[in-house]
Amino acid sequence: MLNQHENTREKVEAALQASELRYRRLFESARDGILILDADTGCIVDVNPFLIELLSYSRSEFIGKKLWELGFFADIAANEEAFIELQQLQYVRYDDLPLKTHDGRTIDVEFVSNVYEVDHLKVIQCNIRDISERRQAETQRLKLEDQLRQQQRLETVGKLAAGVAHDFNNLLTGITGFTQFTYDALPTGSAMREDLAEVLALAGRATDLTRQLLAFSRRQTLQPIIFDMNQQIGGMIKVLGRLIGEHIDLVFHPAAELGQIKADPGQIEQVLMNLVVNARDAMPDGGKLTIVTANVELDADYARNHTGTTPGPYVMLAVTDTGSGMEASVLEHIFEPFFSTKSVGKGTGLGLATVYGIVKQHDGNIWVYSEPGSGTTFKVYLPRAAETSTEQPRSQPQSSPSGTETILLVEDEDAVRKVAARILEGHGYQVLTAALPSQADALLAEHGAHIALLLTDIVMPERNGRKLYESALTRYPHLRVLYMSGYTDDAVVHQGMLTADTPFIQKPFTSDALLRMVRKTLE
Repeated sequence: MLNQHENTREKVEAALQASELRYRRLFESARDGILILDADTGCIVDVNPFLIELLSYSRSEFIGKKLWELGFFADIAANEEAFIELQQLQYVRYDDLPLKTHDGRTIDVEFVSNVYEVDHLKVIQCNIRDISERRQAETQRLKLEDQLRQQQRLETVGKLAAGVAHDFNNLLTGITGFTQFTYDALPTGSAMREDLAEVLALAGRATDLTRQLLAFSRRQTLQPIIFDMNQQIGGMIKVLGRLIGEHIDLVFHPAAELGQIKADPGQIEQVLMNLVVNARDAMPDGGKLTIVTANVELDADYARNHTGTTPGPYVMLAVTDTGSGMEASVLEHIFEPFFSTKSVGKGTGLGLATVYGIVKQHDGNIWVYSEPGSGTTFKVYLPRAAETSTEQPRSQPQSSPSGTETILLVEDEDAVRKVAARILEGHGYQVLTAALPSQADALLAEHGAHIALLLTDIVMPERNGRKLYESALTRYPHLRVLYMSGYTDDAVVHQGMLTADTPFIQKPFTSDALLRMVRKTLE
């Protein structure tokens, strides 16, 4: 009988050991973070390897601490009041909780806590799931949906505009024709003839409006030829200078060996004229207007993030002003016909709508970057034309360069910061991120000796990227810098933000362009 009880006890102990081993294996190999707390004191008694790696804290920094004493939970959610709530409800859930890692990154997590008993002792298990990729994918999905809605809205308005322009042109043909008949029949010097001359002039202005509506709706007849945009712009500089006035400094930086485009020169001239007039009106007290051309490659990553874009080689035309800039609420409607921020009588609201229509009719794309008080950049991308019809052999694409250095990334736009960090981390770099210069200062104070590169936006709250770097350089002479901005490099140089030889990359950038520029700057 004793042997039977002994066997039973041994089986129970073996089963318990096997259960403990299974639990320990699950605990150690889980791809979610797990914390075990004493339910009475709130002290951490166990932590799994995944959470240690996720938050970059050592095991010793967890064990024995209360949840709200740890930096990644401080002043966020798991404070003493929340802990009391957990004890009472025995369940707490946060679907979207931002946590700060030990190295300064912010990650989004899903946090769930339960209270249960183990060997007659109450414990709390906290499950922490990294949802950063899910959040980023959701943000990207919403961005693309917003782009698609805006594009569909413009398409709908374009169809309406085309119909209105068609019918109105028919009316104008009759009005102008019959007026011209009467005008011609009247003697020179007649008062009625002078009145009719005013009617004809007004009809001419109305005809211009319908022409702009047709341009927006992409219904104009094009006469495309292959030509060099640098030559066309160069021939317009004097006219543009007179158009904007002496109070605005006009600068043109043509790219060397610019690719050719197949387009209607008259329409491209209209695009440039409208963008220049828009820039002029944003600088009533004077400023700088910079025109830049460049050869660019838009890759598949860029196309995925910008609805309606086809990957390939393009010629870029950028027009940058130092004017008042625009709010996000204005940018959302900037290309809609009859939308204008100008006072009544100061414009038709068709200038940028015309630009949009012409660019789209040429299978191109247009992108605008602006911040209140910091000016505006319009970038027009037009497909590069093949110089001959013969297919040229394609060179094998080189792999994007990688590295292991530590990079401090400072960018106030969450989406840009997350995308850039992910690109760099995916190619071996250690990345510390900050949304504001003050956060960057703290990271520099802690990790400055190990940071090889400061990758920073130029226009930011608190202070600009150039001042941030100048301050950091006095403490860390080894530190290198790469600036980024939605403005073109020539524009920021001529606005006095940077010198001509300063490493710089334009937004939006492709993954490959960022990696190559980072490597070039480090080396």
